[in-house]
Amino acid sequence: MRPMRFLSALVLALSLGAIAGPAFAKSRIKDIVEFEGVRQNQLVGYGIVVGLNGTGDALRNAPFTKQSLEAMLERLGVNTRDANLNTKNVAAVMVTANLPAFAAPGARIDATVSALGDSKSLLGGTLLVTPLLGADGQAYAVAQGTVQTGSVSAGGASGSTITKGVPTAGRIAGGASVEREVNFQLASMGVLRMTLRNPDFTTARRIADVVNAAFPGTAMAENPTIVSLRPPAGTNMVAFMAQVENLSVEPDAPAKVVIDEVAGVIVMGDAVRISTVAIQQGNLTITVREQPAVSQPAPFSRGGQTTVVPQSDVSVDEEKGKQFLTVRSGASLATLVAGLNALGVTPRDMISILQTIKAAGALQAEIEVM
Repeated sequence: MRPMRFLSALVLALSLGAIAGPAFAKSRIKDIVEFEGVRQNQLVGYGIVVGLNGTGDALRNAPFTKQSLEAMLERLGVNTRDANLNTKNVAAVMVTANLPAFAAPGARIDATVSALGDSKSLLGGTLLVTPLLGADGQAYAVAQGTVQTGSVSAGGASGSTITKGVPTAGRIAGGASVEREVNFQLASMGVLRMTLRNPDFTTARRIADVVNAAFPGTAMAENPTIVSLRPPAGTNMVAFMAQVENLSVEPDAPAKVVIDEVAGVIVMGDAVRISTVAIQQGNLTITVREQPAVSQPAPFSRGGQTTVVPQSDVSVDEEKGKQFLTVRSGASLATLVAGLNALGVTPRDMISILQTIKAAGALQAEIEVM
């Protein structure tokens, strides 16, 4: 089965499955919201990777690498200020990491190492002690360890090379140690706000209703994005949120059709509806064939020349047999997809049809083109 036809069949199967099942699927509150203050913090640092096999920075092209190498050696008691350093086993890198919420000192987190200069590969190099700073300029972690790039590179004597992956970026699993804790007292908070990942008035109201049904008077929907919570008397915020996050709610979403024209992918929500419209899809193919022919002068003629004369053959082929498809008002997603598949359209043709239906004012949904 061709990939395009398979995709159409998959969309139809998913839509029919959605119609056969419940109109909405319940989700836990923790899966559709973010909790205020419970988030990761980005860390960044500048460091040096040593031990490279001749694949490091060219010190003449990367003065920051040379300055960093000289400063590091000077701190270790080695003076190289007037020396002509020409090593290619050192590379300047940027180190990034995500500090998890409530990470305590001593916890280990992953670090990502990315080349800053013109080094060819960081494979097998060792990152020296690198402080990782937060947005406030304070050091929250320290990274060090062997860089693993997960890339493969090979070259021949003729200069041809082949590389799989990105050898100038790698990770150090558990290579950073948390040194400072982010001060955030969740347990003592009197009010905590939840942020919906997909803002919606209906979903926010449903969350507040579900929470108030279990803990009366504790939740209020402030807007389509924020739902504020107050723990009951005698209950701290941590214990309260542990119970709230496992409550189930039916999220709602506006009718939307998402189109990826490059990949030919269409995703339609179950709330998409079509007003009464007639659809016909066909293909018109115009073929032009050029066949060169040789024209020679008559025998014994004077002044005649042999020339090439082009001969054109133009044909028009219009696909027939396609009938109008009538979609009744209020048709569901399953009806629309089934009808379009009955016409034998490909996903790329379906993209054009949906955009045309929207232009006609018959598609009651938002179209988002990626």
